[in-house]
Amino acid sequence: MQDLPIKTNAVAGSFQQIRHILAMIRFSHTLFALPFALLAAVMAWTTPTPEGSVHPFRWRELLGILLCMVFARSAAMAFNRIVDRKIDAENPRTRMRHLPAGLLTVRGVSLFTVLCSAGFVASTLFFWPNVLPVVLSLPVLAFLLGYSFAKRFTALAHFWLGAALMLAPISAWIALRGEVLMSAPSDLLPAVLLGSAVLLWVSGFDIIYACQDVEYDAKVHLRSVPAKFGVAGALRLAALCHLGMLGILVALPLLCPQLPLGGIYWVGIAAAGALLVYEHALVRPDDLTRVNTAFFHVNSIISIGLFLVGTLDLLWR
Repeated sequence: MQDLPIKTNAVAGSFQQIRHILAMIRFSHTLFALPFALLAAVMAWTTPTPEGSVHPFRWRELLGILLCMVFARSAAMAFNRIVDRKIDAENPRTRMRHLPAGLLTVRGVSLFTVLCSAGFVASTLFFWPNVLPVVLSLPVLAFLLGYSFAKRFTALAHFWLGAALMLAPISAWIALRGEVLMSAPSDLLPAVLLGSAVLLWVSGFDIIYACQDVEYDAKVHLRSVPAKFGVAGALRLAALCHLGMLGILVALPLLCPQLPLGGIYWVGIAAAGALLVYEHALVRPDDLTRVNTAFFHVNSIISIGLFLVGTLDLLWR
């Protein structure tokens, strides 16, 4: 019985570490990319192939998409925290993150990164006999991890992050329709357009988020759009990115008439446009106090909302 308090403390400590890890990788932010991967999957299941057939729905493939998304994002986020730990320790806004604050160790986070990376590669086997996800898993993982170094040499780091999340819908499409793509590469167009919209959307809101660190980035020579062009210029570029996102979403059903999208989709695009206008109204060059509201709350509503209206429209027919 004397061992019971020790075992109880060990279990409590393990749960505390899990909570710290989930907080460190901001697991809730999976809501940004996952809905677009799922929307691409629904598109892939409902869009006829050039031969007129439809890819059948399989539960294992849905599970594979979910696992790949969770493992890939978790690995990338944990790796980013390792690479940025010294920068985070010096930045007043981030010095209380888990590694600088000593709540987690570099060794522990490194092990978590390796396990998530292995989990991502292993999860591509859910799409077998489609070999493309397995073959492309390591290049995709390298690109995701490479983002962590981007702001050290280019102000386009925001667009690297956008391109990383762009891979979510494109990868889901490839995972489900690999055999079709082998014979008809143009079949990838719907996913590329959806991914391009994600690229501009993510790049835009990441530029807004980076405005919080403009003074620090300029001081330590980290490259970002706000540090290069100032907050006002950065917000204008973010607005252009979001305008481009809406343009691509409008073009999606026009350029891909094989997609069964109709009125519900158009209502969703209009609502997304209104939310983006609201997001930009929340943030001004002289008032960045509501950046977090614009960053998380509005954008999570946009991603989940577009998934829901797109899925409803695709399945309604």
